[in-house]
Amino acid sequence: MSNRTPAPHAPMSSLADLQPVAPAAQRLRELVRSAILAPSSHNSQPWIFHIPLNCAFVELYADRTRALPMVDPDDRELTMSCGSALYGLRLAARHAGCTDLVELLPDADDRDLLARLRLGAPYAASADEEALFAAIAQRRTNRHPFVARAIPDDVLEAMRRDAAIEGAVLTILRTPEERARAATLIAVADRKQGANPAFRRELAAWMHPNRTRSRDGMPGYAVGLGDWASYVGPLVVRTFDWGGGRAARDQELALGSPYMAVLWTVGDSPREWIAAGQALQHLLLRATTAGVSASFLNQPVEVPELRAVLREELGIAGHVQSVLRLGYGPPVDATPRRPVGDVMR
Repeated sequence: MSNRTPAPHAPMSSLADLQPVAPAAQRLRELVRSAILAPSSHNSQPWIFHIPLNCAFVELYADRTRALPMVDPDDRELTMSCGSALYGLRLAARHAGCTDLVELLPDADDRDLLARLRLGAPYAASADEEALFAAIAQRRTNRHPFVARAIPDDVLEAMRRDAAIEGAVLTILRTPEERARAATLIAVADRKQGANPAFRRELAAWMHPNRTRSRDGMPGYAVGLGDWASYVGPLVVRTFDWGGGRAARDQELALGSPYMAVLWTVGDSPREWIAAGQALQHLLLRATTAGVSASFLNQPVEVPELRAVLREELGIAGHVQSVLRLGYGPPVDATPRRPVGDVMR
């Protein structure tokens, strides 16, 4: 696998370190620098940040020009991605020595404005928060097979606790029967998505060769493709119904993963989607601090009729927002990120 991809994030100084030399706007932009390392569907990075002239706050907007209408017609995953970015923004504020004062959905007339964050009173981040902050730059989505190694119970419990803090529930699928039911639905969803030409075109549009200059989307190395294959991959995805092959591969990947989990919320509105996104980033950073890898198998959540079946099959008392596989995998390269200036309004 190529190691040419530049690191997406340089270590950030504390807010106190920056104060003598940087204006307030630059200090807030440093928080945004951490926020944009959040995961997003197809690495679409569907967020915009706004800092007013008085530098009183940072606003987080959904960038619906980066929506994925085939895989995410309701912008549910888009909103979750922004929620993950919001958690990174909050954590960076604490690392920088300030409390984070957040208003969710502060303007009923602007559905794109998802959150407004103000820096509050001086704050001393805990050792745990500092560890989570350090994990922001290290977190990766790891699509490789995981080794058969148990994750300590205290790590899994901490991840469940992190999700609960943000208003979501993480349910670990511990039994082979539960994992098998989830894996079957993943395979069914793969076949449905792969058979849809519009879905394939949308996916191919976000796939890039390994040597691309694009700072978003999925370079070939992110899905295990070498340089040559990364050039022809989008053409193959766009042209052929690959659902059967992907179904077999993902089902094997799911069944071979030592742990699978579902993240869910009681409600299913934009407010809950933001909560699910914050919970997702929180627990993924927790996993990263423990050396645990994660990737997504969200296909049955993305097919409306299968989302309800998944809920029933697993006995979930709410709305499934994400399906994860957890375990220990090989090191992987970071996916690219757009410069901070490109995500500022």
